[in-house]
Amino acid sequence: MSRRTDSRATQTKRERLTRRDLLARAAGVVGAAATAPVAGQQSIDTTRRPGRGPNGLDQRSPFVTPRRDPSSTSSRTPLQDLRGTITPADLHFERHHGGVPEIDPGRYELLVHGMVDRPTVFTLADLQRFPATSRTCFLECSGNLRRGGPETLPQMVCGLTSQTEWTGVMLSALFAEVGADPNATWFLAEGQDAAVMTRSIPAEKAFDDAMVVYAQNGDALMPGNGYPARLLLPGWEGNASVKWLRRIELADQPFMTREETSKYTDPLGDGTVRQFSFVMDARSIITDPAYPRVIEPGWHEIRGLAWSGRGRITNVEVSVDGGNSWEQAALQGPVLPKAHVRFRHPWNWTGGPAEIMSRATDESGYVQPTWETLRAARGPNTRYHQNPITSWTITGSGRVLFGAERLQA
Repeated sequence: MSRRTDSRATQTKRERLTRRDLLARAAGVVGAAATAPVAGQQSIDTTRRPGRGPNGLDQRSPFVTPRRDPSSTSSRTPLQDLRGTITPADLHFERHHGGVPEIDPGRYELLVHGMVDRPTVFTLADLQRFPATSRTCFLECSGNLRRGGPETLPQMVCGLTSQTEWTGVMLSALFAEVGADPNATWFLAEGQDAAVMTRSIPAEKAFDDAMVVYAQNGDALMPGNGYPARLLLPGWEGNASVKWLRRIELADQPFMTREETSKYTDPLGDGTVRQFSFVMDARSIITDPAYPRVIEPGWHEIRGLAWSGRGRITNVEVSVDGGNSWEQAALQGPVLPKAHVRFRHPWNWTGGPAEIMSRATDESGYVQPTWETLRAARGPNTRYHQNPITSWTITGSGRVLFGAERLQA
């Protein structure tokens, strides 16, 4: 065989091997990408072995590991790890004052009494017999701000907010059932926890959008969020949405409980106190890029969350130069009242130091304030309803850090 013939044969053989190799390598790459090793697992070609069959209760992929950040009294939602606006029930933030009670739903009772014609005890089954209502809205602790240092995650800054599709009965329906006295202007909500959480609520909220809920995201409430039933006051501070609700008493004046006198009041700079400051003001936070990201020069999409207890978010602005100039961000639908909404804004980072921040406006015209403006209005001792503009700084090397200096006292 001539060298030329031999060369052609070798070339043909190489072409055939290359095609065969290409198919094998493609299968290997797909398999490896789908089954990257986790915790010592060996890479497996998933196309060559059946996976598990249906089971009774699914769980997250081992590659997906979001976690709340717990302390002795609360656990914070990992805002930086979530997509969309609905918070998975097991990642919804928790805040409680006496631990999580274990309540038998078969023995659960809710007493509604006081200024009513027919004092009534409702079981869980009774509540579930009323026409059900579902509503998607956020819940937020009024103490939802941690100023921290530069190495602070979004969930540590303001992870005491989450969003759920809540299902239950309108409180107005229960008031109609018991014959609420029209002269009753307040009601007391009392919980069944070790703290016996009690709050006074204006009765007008009951006839607006208050609910007694027993489900979240299509399932029963999580124990840490009030199972079997809780009060829900859309747009108002989370402490007032009393969990493990066991008693509602109607009256013609507030009850002045511990949680609204010594706690959950706002000392002002002039020595007075702002009390019954229920509504959560407009707020936003950038969740990406955020600590601990390290970014490269080029185009990035700035993403985050905005919300307001006064209604819909109508506008979110983003600054990439520390607040010297602002550009309008796009809102990701649906934009619901008293609900989290996603925003996004394209940004071409050229590689120099930068500071990115967001600012929300709601349908009442309220604009999220700077820390300086907030402190000037509230004084130096306020602990609740702190909703300042926050920022992330980007170093020349692309490291993203929380803008802690903007929240200095």
